[in-house]
Amino acid sequence: MTHREHWPLPDADAEREAVIEMAGPELTELLARVRLMVFDCDGVLTAGNLIYGADGEALKEFDAHDGLGLMMLRPAGVARAVLTGRTSAMVERRCTDLRFESIKMGRFDKLAALEEIWQETDTSADVTLYMGDDLLDLPPLAVAAVAATVPGAPLDVQAVCHITTEAEGGFGAVREVCDLVLQARGMRAEAIKALVAGGKPADDPEVTH
Repeated sequence: MTHREHWPLPDADAEREAVIEMAGPELTELLARVRLMVFDCDGVLTAGNLIYGADGEALKEFDAHDGLGLMMLRPAGVARAVLTGRTSAMVERRCTDLRFESIKMGRFDKLAALEEIWQETDTSADVTLYMGDDLLDLPPLAVAAVAATVPGAPLDVQAVCHITTEAEGGFGAVREVCDLVLQARGMRAEAIKALVAGGKPADDPEVTH
């Protein structure tokens, strides 16, 4: 059996054109400028189910495909942050494993927390994509250059967002948005090559499967 040393990579121009056709040139340009992606947790990074045991919150379930998409943002120079009103050791572990640049938990003052994230990542509103799914997310959604949400979000939230994903939170919605940003920048092929060439770095845990 012949060993295949090469595999097909996406065409950057074709992918960018596909984003323009789907989202329009203005939103594509906003996506291409994104340098920071901030995610709510419950309902976005997870399905939003709060599973409790006798000692409190017991489990959170994360999507492996979301994890790979979030890893692919790193070689593209896009910072990642989580901003959630709940405090969870599992969320902290997941985002630490993925080497997020900022982790904000137990924060209902989300706009103030977002300003802290901008300081920590040396970014600003005009290069930020925020993804949230409920009313507490309205202030950061309103100021971010790109606002994204999921199909199960209240209509109030969907009304202020540029993007509503096809997938639900916790089931690939984050991956959709990660791919859109990389495609708009024409960098998905480069991100794939960087990920494959580097394999699993020694200082990175297994975060996808």
